[in-house]
Amino acid sequence: MIYINWVVALAAILFTVGAIGVMFRRNPLIMFMASEMMWNAAALVFIAYAREFHDMNGQVMAFLIMGTAAAEVGIGLAIIVSVYHKRHRLDIDEISRMKG
Repeated sequence: MIYINWVVALAAILFTVGAIGVMFRRNPLIMFMASEMMWNAAALVFIAYAREFHDMNGQVMAFLIMGTAAAEVGIGLAIIVSVYHKRHRLDIDEISRMKG
């Protein structure tokens, strides 16, 4: 028997690890993996509550989260590849200075 508190605690741990990865890592690929971990933690909470309350809305939200995360990674990886192709290195500070 899996209790909802355990699943929510696991999701909180996953979200915290993802947030730490986004805040303290300077590699854009690591930052994208950490943001994916945060998206998956949110989806896990929706699925856990959907199972607990026998409601399909949580699973629908989890599918929407998965689609949004996939779109975010697709666009983000395209930007990373484009920047790497022009500059031949990945530095998040240099990317954040690009404007215009």
